[in-house]
Amino acid sequence: MRLLEGREVLVRRAYSDEAEAELDPDELWAEADDDPSGKIALGLGQTLGVASIKVVGVGGGGSNAVRRMYQQRVPGVEYIAVNTDAQHLIRLDVPRKVRIGDRLTRGLGVGGNPELGREAAEESREDLYDLLSGTDLVFVAAGMGGGTGTGAAPVIAEIAKEVGALTIAVVTKPFGFEGQQRSMQADEGIARLREHVDTLILIPNDRLYAVSDERMTAENAFRIADDVLRQGVQSISELVMVAGDINLDFADIRAVMAGAGSAWMAIGHGRGRDRAYEAARAAMASPLLHVPVEGATRVLLNITYGPDVTLQEVYEASDIIKGLVDPHANIIFGMITDQNMEDEVRVTVVATGLTGGESVVSQSLDQILQGALDSSESNSSMPGFLQRIARFFSNLFGGGRN
Repeated sequence: MRLLEGREVLVRRAYSDEAEAELDPDELWAEADDDPSGKIALGLGQTLGVASIKVVGVGGGGSNAVRRMYQQRVPGVEYIAVNTDAQHLIRLDVPRKVRIGDRLTRGLGVGGNPELGREAAEESREDLYDLLSGTDLVFVAAGMGGGTGTGAAPVIAEIAKEVGALTIAVVTKPFGFEGQQRSMQADEGIARLREHVDTLILIPNDRLYAVSDERMTAENAFRIADDVLRQGVQSISELVMVAGDINLDFADIRAVMAGAGSAWMAIGHGRGRDRAYEAARAAMASPLLHVPVEGATRVLLNITYGPDVTLQEVYEASDIIKGLVDPHANIIFGMITDQNMEDEVRVTVVATGLTGGESVVSQSLDQILQGALDSSESNSSMPGFLQRIARFFSNLFGGGRN
């Protein structure tokens, strides 16, 4: 057997249900010419060139979100539900379920007590460590304010960091109607979680209420909250796992999100003649929007589109985002053609290195974009899509004046 040079080597995991399969040493290497793709299967129990990504849903809200994610799963991503409530886990259609704190809770949950949630995770720390070992990227998804999610999520994030994984938390804050006690518990849990993650994406559920129909049922409100968690995690996973025309890889994700603190994230969709503009507009109005993007110094921008998109449309979407972040920001740009999207464009933005407050952002955007709009009225050479962008942001942040 010869050592391969200059060819891509793909190492596949080979697991049985309980342990790694026994491997024949003669199967470890193969001639590159045996495989026209140049990819060589090696049974070494690890993966070279493929990031290991695990999504861990913690507690009731996080586990529900993971169930939805699994229904629309990204290939190559492992989905795991972690809870203290045995009955809830049984009902979940997720391939990997982990019950924690059996001695403490006997599978009956923690009754909304975050301290018991923390103790349950500590009881199962060794199992959780084994679960996450060897992982490159760990998402921790949780609905904060309850018991297991609020108490256990910081412990799981801490373990993820211990094993060397890039750790991203995507969590929701409770609706206002859930009460002050739950809100206080959420704030305390978020503060502890922030200490153990590279990046924290925080989604206040009340923002969903602000953009919802007044006739929305409580059940639908919680379902949408779960789905927003799903969108956040799935979008970042797709940036790594789905090949594109301009590709983003795990190193790009790490460059933007390692040690980043709070993150701003938005996803927008558009159709029709102005689909790219509409996708960027929808992203700006996304319920995921919590931290203002102005001044961001690190940005992931991914545009996914059908086969008939034009270069000008790509410029339309990217220029909106680039105009809002720091002029010297490190912007990592990805483009993916999805044959199934046809007339649709999707814009995904993750921004970190954030400064300033919402009022400052609104005033600054108002001034900058109103100036652009005034300029467009006296400069007929300005491209039409830039005029539309200026008008949109002036209306969005400037009270809708003409």
